[in-house]
Amino acid sequence: MSVFTEPEIAYLNSQSLCRLATAGPDGHPHVVPTSFHYNAGTDTIDIGGHGFATRKKWRDVGHNPWVSLVVDDIVSVQPWEVRMLEVRGEAERLEQGGSQIRPGFDEAMFRIHPRRIVSFGLNRDESGYGVSGRSV
Repeated sequence: MSVFTEPEIAYLNSQSLCRLATAGPDGHPHVVPTSFHYNAGTDTIDIGGHGFATRKKWRDVGHNPWVSLVVDDIVSVQPWEVRMLEVRGEAERLEQGGSQIRPGFDEAMFRIHPRRIVSFGLNRDESGYGVSGRSV
């Protein structure tokens, strides 16, 4: 059984860009847009890129594996309707597998193991926005 709900998995599979937050050794935050892939086999979020092992986020995770990522989009401006999924968890640095995320990506990658998931606008019901938050 997945830590993600069916609507959350569908949303992750419909998107390809997230914002990833890491913290440097000095504790200062760093946020960057990056590509991601929901890995159904491991129930994780996989992140990679070009020159991935040379990037600040790679070094940051080497010092502190705790990360947060947000996937969001605007469904409608009139009326205002947004969707969002936040995943907080531990990033595992892997030397292999990144080329499976997107063609041309380096082999180095992160595998993020979710520990807290917050979603907004994915499970709308009579009560409104469908906010959900839970530790996993």
